[in-house]
Amino acid sequence: MPWRWRARGKKVLVCDADLGLANVDITLGLKPQYDLQHVLSGERTLDEIVIEGPQGVGVIPAASGIARMLELSAAERLEMGLAFTALSERYDLVLLDTAAGIGQDVISFLSGANHVIVVVCDEPTSLTDAYALIKVSASERKVRRFQIVANKVKGSAHGLQVYKKLLNATDQFLDVNLSYLGAVPTDHRMLESLRERTPVVSLYPRTQASVAIRDIAASLEERFNLDFESDGFAALFQKNDMS
Repeated sequence: MPWRWRARGKKVLVCDADLGLANVDITLGLKPQYDLQHVLSGERTLDEIVIEGPQGVGVIPAASGIARMLELSAAERLEMGLAFTALSERYDLVLLDTAAGIGQDVISFLSGANHVIVVVCDEPTSLTDAYALIKVSASERKVRRFQIVANKVKGSAHGLQVYKKLLNATDQFLDVNLSYLGAVPTDHRMLESLRERTPVVSLYPRTQASVAIRDIAASLEERFNLDFESDGFAALFQKNDMS
């Protein structure tokens, strides 16, 4: 989706927020010299570690640096929040790519975001994990609105079916609002693009997965108006306890 927005003239920044398996740079075929660890050690500024990805998308490589954020003091957290906020003001959209699961780091990132997108497959474990993530986010951080994307589906009808399975569960037991963004079909071109370390929308722009991703990005842009006012990354560091 970042490449869809970039193609529409939006400046996009992606931050790899997976503490355990940070791999956005690997997926995109990038070889960063520096990451967040160098910022936290004072060797580099945040501006200096941003690298340019496909179609001009900015990428903040995390590596082990993102885990160090859980140990920041209040003063360090404030300083980092201000640095992230200043950087994010140069972009129209900032995406946080979090890990799967319900770790406190993940929940903290979600609670500091303007919009939360949950990607789910039609598998019991995936549906259960998605439900748990929504439940914990709502109960611990008062996150109430979630956008759902069904992944690896057979078609549009199957994607809607996956969404309804999750919706039925949350409607019964949780006070949250789920919205359906769309679905990405199973597409062998996705695996090929991963092997090539190039976004599928760039490598195979006409394949089913690429068309679906562009549709989802367009839906988000229309639904939310990406020019919203935001508290920026400061919300992740000043308003939430990541410890």
